[in-house]
Amino acid sequence: MRVSWTDLGKQRADKADGKRVEITGFALGANSWGGQDRFLLMAEPGCCEGCVPNNPLAVVEVFARRPMKIASGALRLGGTWQVSFDADGWRYRLHDAEMVAGVTRRALLAASPLFCLPVPAMAQATDGMAVDLHSHAGNLIQMSFGRGSYSPVAEPMRQGGMSVVSLAVVSDSPIIKLTDGRLRPGRDPRPGELYSFSQRSFPALHVLAREQGLPIVRTAAELRAARASRPSVIVASEGADFLEGRIERLDEAYQRWALRHLQLTHYRPNELGDIQTEPSVHEGLTAFGAEVIRRCNALGIVVDVAHGTFELVKKAAAVTTRPLVLSHTSLITRPASWTRRILPDHAKAIAATGGVIGIWPVTAYFPNIVSYATDGFARMVDVVGIDHVGLGTDQLGLVGASAIPSYADLPQLAAALRTRFNAEETAKLLGGNFRRVFEASVG
Repeated sequence: MRVSWTDLGKQRADKADGKRVEITGFALGANSWGGQDRFLLMAEPGCCEGCVPNNPLAVVEVFARRPMKIASGALRLGGTWQVSFDADGWRYRLHDAEMVAGVTRRALLAASPLFCLPVPAMAQATDGMAVDLHSHAGNLIQMSFGRGSYSPVAEPMRQGGMSVVSLAVVSDSPIIKLTDGRLRPGRDPRPGELYSFSQRSFPALHVLAREQGLPIVRTAAELRAARASRPSVIVASEGADFLEGRIERLDEAYQRWALRHLQLTHYRPNELGDIQTEPSVHEGLTAFGAEVIRRCNALGIVVDVAHGTFELVKKAAAVTTRPLVLSHTSLITRPASWTRRILPDHAKAIAATGGVIGIWPVTAYFPNIVSYATDGFARMVDVVGIDHVGLGTDQLGLVGASAIPSYADLPQLAAALRTRFNAEETAKLLGGNFRRVFEASVG
C-alpha cells in the first residue's frame, strides 16, 4: 500500500504497522544520521538538520536494506512500516527500505501538505496566542457517534503554540451522509432528534476538555489570559439545528454547556436559513435566524455564518450588532455550484461588520503549507484587509487531507506567513483578529 504525508498521525498510517508500504519524499542527513543506510525522509527537500520539523508526525526514519546512493530529488521507497509511540523518537519508521522507480514531482506535491522553509524562518515560533476559529480536534465527531477514542489535543497545541481552539459539535450529524462526494442531508430529522443528539454531543466535548486538561473559555478575560502553555477551548456548535425552532434552547446551551460560538447552518437547510451546498428554500436568513442572531448578541455568543449563502450573510449583517465570523472557507474568483468557497463580495460583507474569515486548509485548493499561507491567506487579505482574516483549520473535520494536519505544524505556517507579512500582521492572522471579535461579541 502507499502511504502519503497526509496519512501520518491518522488511523491509516497507524494501521499499516508491520505492512509493506511505499512512500515518496526527500532524504535528509544521510551522513550525519549514520551513513546512507539510515536517514530521515521528509515531504519536501531540506537544506540541513536544522530544517527538520519539530513534529514527530512530519518525518519518517528510514533504515535501508543496503546502503543507498542518494542524489538530490525525490525518492520513492518501499519497506516495512513500523509505528512507535516513544515520546522521544520519531513516530514512523521504514525498515528494509529499497528504492522504487517511478516518482514524479507532480505526484509528490499532490501527496504533501508540508513544505520545507529556510532555517531562519523555521526558527520563528508563534507567540503562543494563536486561535483556531473552527476545529473538531480530539476525534470529537467520532465520539459524537459513540465510536473511537479521543486523540491528543492539548500536547500538539502546546508544541505548535496554539492557545485556543473553537471546538465544535456537529448538530446535524445524525442525518448527514456523504453522497457522490458531497455531504448532504440523507433524510429529515425526527422531532426532537437533533436536540437529543446535542445533549450527548455537548457532554462529550466537556469530557474531552476535562480529560485533556483544557479549560473552557467563557469570557473575553479568560480568552485574553489563554496561552499555549495552558491551552483552552471555546465551546462551539456547527449548526444551530439542535434549537429546532425554540429560542429558549439557546439560553440553555449558553448556561449549561458554556456555548460561546454558534454557526447558524451546516449541511442542512434548517430553521435559520439556507446553505451554499443545497438549493435555496428560505431566500437566505429566516425570521427565526434573525431572532437567534439578536439573542446571541444579547447573551454574548459569537455568530458564525459559515456554510450560509450570500443572501443569508447579507441579511445577517443587517441584523447583527456584533462582528460576524465565517470560520472556514477560502476565496474563489468565479461563481461555482455547491462550493463552500466564497466570492470577494461575500468576503467583504463579513469584513464590513468588523468580522473575521477563517482560511480553510483543504489540500485540493492549497497543496502544501506555503501555498496555504501565500495563496489562501494572502489572497483573502488582498480582498478584505489584514484585520479580517484568521485561521480556520476544521481539524479532523475535513473529508480530505489538510495542509496543516497537526497543531504541532503551526510554526511552519507562521514562518510561511512571515514571508509575506510582518510579525504584527502574522499575529493578527493567527489569532489576534478573532480575539478582537470574541471580545466584542462575548464581553
